[in-house]
Amino acid sequence: MPRCFWCNDDPLYIAYHDTEWGVPLRDAQKLFELLLLEGAQAGLSWITVLRKRERYREVLFGFDPERLARMSDEEIEERMQDPGIIRNLAKLKAARQNALAWLALPDPVELLWSFVGDQPKVNHFSGRGDVPAVTPEAEAMSKALKKAGFTFVGPTICYAFMQASGMVMDHTTDCDRYAELS
Repeated sequence: MPRCFWCNDDPLYIAYHDTEWGVPLRDAQKLFELLLLEGAQAGLSWITVLRKRERYREVLFGFDPERLARMSDEEIEERMQDPGIIRNLAKLKAARQNALAWLALPDPVELLWSFVGDQPKVNHFSGRGDVPAVTPEAEAMSKALKKAGFTFVGPTICYAFMQASGMVMDHTTDCDRYAELS
C-alpha cells in the first residue's frame, strides 16, 4: 500500500499512519493526550513518542487532565527516573501546566477545531516539498493556546497536532489514505 513519505517500515508507525493520523478526532480526552504527546515530541522523532505512548498513558494517569493538574513536584521527579518516557523536566512540568490550562477552557474541543472552521481542511499535497511545517492557522492556534496558559505549543507543534488529529488532512495524493480521508 502506498503511504505518505514520512511513514517508514516500522509496524508501529505503519499502524499509526493507517489508522490514526489524519482521522478527524473530536474526543476531548484523546485530543488532550495528543496535544501533550506532540509537545513531548519537540526536538525528537514521532516514532520515539509512539514507542513510549503506552508508558506515558500509565505514568500520566491515562492523560486525565484533572489528575494531571494535581500532579505534585514529587510525582514529576519520580517520572524523571522512568526510562519508559522522555525524561525532560520542562516537558513533564508542561503536562501539568497544560492540564490546568485545558481545564480552564470552557470547551477545549470547540476552541481547537475553531482554527479550521470546525471542519477538516483537506489539502492536496503531492509530496514532501509541498507539506508546510507551519500555517497561519497553526500560528493562530499557538498564540491562543499560549495566551490560555499552555506551554510546548509552538506553531510547528500545533501544525503537527492539527495533522495528527485530522483538523487538516495532509496525506499526500500518492498515499492510499488520501482518497479515503479527502
